[in-house]
Amino acid sequence: MPDNVDASERMVDNWTKQIQETAARYQAMAARMQGQTVTERSKDNTIEVTVDSKGLLTNLVISEAASGKRMAEVSSQVMRLVQLAQSRIPELLQQAMAETVGTGDETANRVITEAQSTFPEAPPEEDLAPPEPERHHRFGPDEEEPPPSSPPAQATPPQPKPIPRRRRTRDDDDDDFGGSILS
Repeated sequence: MPDNVDASERMVDNWTKQIQETAARYQAMAARMQGQTVTERSKDNTIEVTVDSKGLLTNLVISEAASGKRMAEVSSQVMRLVQLAQSRIPELLQQAMAETVGTGDETANRVITEAQSTFPEAPPEEDLAPPEPERHHRFGPDEEEPPPSSPPAQATPPQPKPIPRRRRTRDDDDDDFGGSILS
């Protein structure tokens, strides 16, 4: 009987040790990922974005050279660069995991799969082309509306009603507004 108890204690000790080692490796991976950032730049170097390991935008730089571009084009490029930077996060996570916890672990594979679904590949550049601006603006009524048959009568705007004044009472001069508000 003592052999079974000793074997059980060793088995529990081994499990505890393995769990602690695994937890330490995951903490090392989390610490490593904490400081990771990804930076992407536009082809003409007018826009630069940086995201952290959670995919949050931490820095955005738009150079003066971008002032000649349409705002729709600039905003489209910013969004594309953010998506491109975010799409690289699973790769960084996989590198950090390979160097700390390994990639053979089922939990590691789930974490990577979750990161890939959260930060999918960026769409191709041609899919994000900003719409062409409308060159002709119409400021009058649509041509489809029939012309009015007679000019509308000039309506006078309603006059505001006078605000009734409250009569002052003897108690209006109290500084404490008539006593405690709790009574």
